Amino acid sequence: MPSSETAKPYVIALEEHYADPAVMARAASRPMGRMAGLQNKLNDLGEVRLGEMDAAGIDFQVISHAPSPMQQLDASEARTLATQANDRLHDAVDRNPDRFAAFAGLPTPDPKAAADELERTVTRLGFKGAMIHGRSHEEFHDLQKFWPIYERAQYLDVPIYIHPGPPHPAVQQAYYADYLADYPGLASAAWGFTIDTANQVVRMILSGLFDAYPNLKIIVGHMGEGIPFLVDRIDESLNRPGGKPIPFKRIFAEHFWITTSGHFSTPALMCALLELGIDRILFSVDWPYVDNLPGMQWMATLPVSSTDKEKMFNANARALLKL
Repeated sequence: MPSSETAKPYVIALEEHYADPAVMARAASRPMGRMAGLQNKLNDLGEVRLGEMDAAGIDFQVISHAPSPMQQLDASEARTLATQANDRLHDAVDRNPDRFAAFAGLPTPDPKAAADELERTVTRLGFKGAMIHGRSHEEFHDLQKFWPIYERAQYLDVPIYIHPGPPHPAVQQAYYADYLADYPGLASAAWGFTIDTANQVVRMILSGLFDAYPNLKIIVGHMGEGIPFLVDRIDESLNRPGGKPIPFKRIFAEHFWITTSGHFSTPALMCALLELGIDRILFSVDWPYVDNLPGMQWMATLPVSSTDKEKMFNANARALLKL
């Protein structure tokens, strides 16, 4: 029998995507980019997905929708699409309950309906929270009109995962457009996604959201979207004389969890560990945009104890998501 030091840990990954065909049909007129080349994997909720998980040694995925047009539709269509897509995702989870769980997609153009859909999916379908992408009709989700979603998440004691969406069109044009022909990833995973999502995090903290909902839990991916590296400077700069004092760093450390999705960097992890502690960091891959095996191979090289690695691989996710 292998020792506890060499036995394979149980591995949970929780930023792992799929694409509901009916939802993505509403994006038919929008550029698909890399998604087009990954469509077979994104559409799969069975054999292909499980085969790649098994090949890499990943035991369990918490599945969420890839960035979609749902948050840009009118409220009525968004409500219908979200309900139907979540029901189909539940059916897929129900076929493999030992391998899959789910985050809900929410019709954020109607915040009250989004809160109700969060409650329905958690209480009736067993979902573990929800994922929100980018903005809704170019509005950031820190605005008070969206707070019913967070109020319900706190009531249900489930996290909201804040995932990147495309940068605001004006920002994309001003900041990235002249380089996109040569570097098409610049406005997305290479830089734009991080800037846009980090901005969402900063705005959520400044908005008073966590004063209103002191038990709210938020997840961000990609090793915290740069915030762990910058949190001390943000905190110090915001609290210089002349502004409204805010315990930015404390709020970030108390309300946010981060995942390793698509950012397999040991220096970045060490920074995150020093700022947040091991209990706030969870393993994820960002499949299929990132392959499973590199993430698992990276985890094998980490200079952390087997206990801490176990926390990243499964214990932290079990505690946060009640798996």
